[in-house]
Amino acid sequence: MTNTIRAFIAIPLPSKVQRQLGELTAEMAGVVPAGAVRWVRPESMHLTVRFLGDTPVSRLAALQEVLDEVTAGFSPFTLRLAGLGCFPNMRRPRVIWAGVAGALSDLQTFKQAVDKALVPLGWPVEDRPFRAHLTLGRVKNADQLPRTLWSEEQATALQGEIPVQVVHLMESELTRQGPIYTIRHVSQLRA
Repeated sequence: MTNTIRAFIAIPLPSKVQRQLGELTAEMAGVVPAGAVRWVRPESMHLTVRFLGDTPVSRLAALQEVLDEVTAGFSPFTLRLAGLGCFPNMRRPRVIWAGVAGALSDLQTFKQAVDKALVPLGWPVEDRPFRAHLTLGRVKNADQLPRTLWSEEQATALQGEIPVQVVHLMESELTRQGPIYTIRHVSQLRA
């Protein structure tokens, strides 16, 4: 048995939003050669607040306590789906994503509070800017992608709301079929 888990902190998506994004990725997969993109299963879609990486199991209780303390200081807020894009850019796509809008300042403040609370536990504040997004797929072979992955109509049709009421501490087990996510802890926003 291993002493570590691959962990991250995430905002879960409502099933309606997962279904909508699943339908969109199925449409995009229809115009992309098999194997060019590894699409995220709709039930696995989430908004990552912070990737923690290999985390000692012995530190999970402290992580849970810190998350509970941070979330206790925040009121629920609402995000919404907003557009589509690629990282790092459309010319060299590696990640295909759906954007979020809405209470982004609340999300940014929450992210900063999480980062600050993790420092005493040994996780430094991330030096790269936080770019809130929902990963739809990871590009394996950009040369096989069509020039246009989605239509403007598909991008503007994304209308789902994401109520942020809880945050999950997640475990990610990597397998050949894709990652398997397990919720290790749920923290409620309740200020």
